[in-house]
Amino acid sequence: MKTSTERMIAKKDGPIGWMQFNNPARHNAVSVDMWKSVPEIMAEFENDDQIRVVVLSGAGGKAFISGADISEFAEKRSSRENILEYNRIAGQANAAIIDFPKPTIAMIQGYCIGGGLSVALCCDLRLAAENASFAVPAAKRRWSIVRQRDLLYRTTVRLYGSLANAAG
Repeated sequence: MKTSTERMIAKKDGPIGWMQFNNPARHNAVSVDMWKSVPEIMAEFENDDQIRVVVLSGAGGKAFISGADISEFAEKRSSRENILEYNRIAGQANAAIIDFPKPTIAMIQGYCIGGGLSVALCCDLRLAAENASFAVPAAKRRWSIVRQRDLLYRTTVRLYGSLANAAG
């Protein structure tokens, strides 16, 4: 599947749609072009009757998503208007996942930080590898850190050794 940025990989494998955040040099930190690509990818999966589930993952095995790509902050988040636009774009990406009519699964390996945690919480199910680690940087958030932590721990399935082997 063609995407609007090379930093997002979308493919179809039978009934499974795969959406991969592909910025491993930055631990899959999400850039604006990546955020913009999410609703486009999800719309394509939604319109394909063959797709029954969508799995979100991060490239490279070291991170699901490490948060926002801070290298863009000077340009993309330098003013109140820019911040509002950035939040609108990221919000549309999250809404595309939350409102998706088919099941979504976050396949979490390595870092799941800030915006990555937000993306994971948008999914219907979160599968966390043994090396998964979760964090919310000290910043103003709409949800409290405690609320995010509670939601995450109540709804995340951790796969350890034999369980992972049994499922595989």
